[in-house]
Amino acid sequence: MIGPSIRRRLVLLVLASIVIVWGIALVTSYRQATREVAEWEEARLAELAQILALLDPVNLTTLANARIDVREEERGGEPGASDLDDDDTLPRDALFQVRGIDGEILAGSPELRALAAWDLPFPPASGAHDVTLGGQLYHSFTLRETLLGHSVRVFELANTRSDLVSGVASRIARPTLIGLPVLALLVWFSIGWSLAPLRELSAVLRSRDINRMEPVGIGRTPLEVRPLVDAINQVLARLHHALELERAFTADAAHELKTPLAAIKVQAQVALAEPDIALQRLAMERVVQGVDRSARLAEQLLLLARLDVQEKLPTEPLKPAVIAKDTLLANRRNAQQKHINVMLVGDMLAEIEAEPVLIGILLDNLLDNAIKYGRMGGLVEVAVRQDDEHVQVSVRDDGPGVAPDDLERLTHRFFRATGNQATGSGLGLSIVARIAEHFGASLQLGAGIGERGLAVRVSFPANRAAATR
Repeated sequence: MIGPSIRRRLVLLVLASIVIVWGIALVTSYRQATREVAEWEEARLAELAQILALLDPVNLTTLANARIDVREEERGGEPGASDLDDDDTLPRDALFQVRGIDGEILAGSPELRALAAWDLPFPPASGAHDVTLGGQLYHSFTLRETLLGHSVRVFELANTRSDLVSGVASRIARPTLIGLPVLALLVWFSIGWSLAPLRELSAVLRSRDINRMEPVGIGRTPLEVRPLVDAINQVLARLHHALELERAFTADAAHELKTPLAAIKVQAQVALAEPDIALQRLAMERVVQGVDRSARLAEQLLLLARLDVQEKLPTEPLKPAVIAKDTLLANRRNAQQKHINVMLVGDMLAEIEAEPVLIGILLDNLLDNAIKYGRMGGLVEVAVRQDDEHVQVSVRDDGPGVAPDDLERLTHRFFRATGNQATGSGLGLSIVARIAEHFGASLQLGAGIGERGLAVRVSFPANRAAATR
């Protein structure tokens, strides 16, 4: 099994590919060499037959009693050549038989009698044929009707270990066997050199301080390593953003919780030191109010933290008007205390794809802000309207409103418009903006009822299935 090392895996795959290709090349070359040798042997037998066809009977008889060693022909009669230079271990004598016009045998190799081939009929046409004599395979070539009217047939023992074929195979295989280890070393070092950028990248990451979040750079990055470096830089950027959010959250939470906790402490000290029962009760009520404010602030901070890191939540079809009705009931007491008339208008059947709890929080923050910062005896309108593409949820009031310069900063965390006397943490619209972004909705701020107060409009993508129904 290949180990986890990329270098080792690449070396094994490259060498395996080379061995396979070289093996195929060796087999192909061997077969090609075998065909070439077979054609060469056939041509050599045809040439020998033509020579024998030109000899007279006396010379043919003399030659028949002599020995024709075809291995001498393969060596080309080189000086100093010996049988040791040939890989053949079997006899390679050429046998022949020559017949006249009337078919009488003019001359022939005596060995043909021992092989029971003396009276073997000639093939009807010239050409090469294989024949079995004495249980052994022979290559033969027949030459019929020459200029002298002779017919010649030459026989050669089929030798499957011809030194020509084995020589070609050995010449191909020998460099392969010798060069494979050398090639393995070259591939090993080449792949190691090619993987150097990965080692450099590992060294850079290993030596980097934990607080350094700037992009990684390793000089001229190869194309294959660049996606990895880009991915690491993207992870570092996201991690840097998450750490910045965490630091901002910690600093903001500490800053915002400091004031109500200090107020709670002061009111508790007043309650402990005040002998008047009525004043003690008033101080304890303010302690309870401070605790409620701190609890709400902590709840909103935790919600913002969850939204910052939360993956996409599962959604379901829901009617904003239904959730808005429940929100109105939950805030009815606060509205009655300021004699504010709250009304719900618009399309009660419009649907969006969202998560009910978060939409409830969004509407609760919008309505709470409208009541909190609206005028005494004023009006607050919650509207749900739908067109072909969007469902718009808006909350409007007719209070003092917000200065135009402050509109763009209303969704910033802990920002409170100047001149507002109502208590608050400045997180309500930040939470609304973050929830709207989570569900792909757009947020718009503008003038409220009668060009007074504030209007907050959240436009959600419409539920197409509901619109079709």
